[in-house]
Amino acid sequence: MAVTAIVRFTLPEGKTHEEMAAAFEHSAPLYRDVPGLVRKYYLVSDDVRTGGGVYLFESREDAERLYDDAWRAGLRERLGVEPTIEYFTSPVIVDNEVGAISTAS
Repeated sequence: MAVTAIVRFTLPEGKTHEEMAAAFEHSAPLYRDVPGLVRKYYLVSDDVRTGGGVYLFESREDAERLYDDAWRAGLRERLGVEPTIEYFTSPVIVDNEVGAISTAS
């Protein structure tokens, strides 16, 4: 069953939307060939205090494999933050881009 992971972290004070977009764009190629990762959305709150991502994985194991010590260390190195991660099963997925509805069964 597909798994959605929501990652959140507090952004350093004084960051702008433009700075965060540039930082995220720089890191995006790191996620191109991650096993089991279907899609990733980068997030920045309106007040630029919270950042994160929404990830769709093929399985919980794929998600947990990504969020290892090296991944956390890279986030600390780039932004100086420690993330929180929440996992959710995704039994139904609506994809309007391809015109499809996927179910777990």
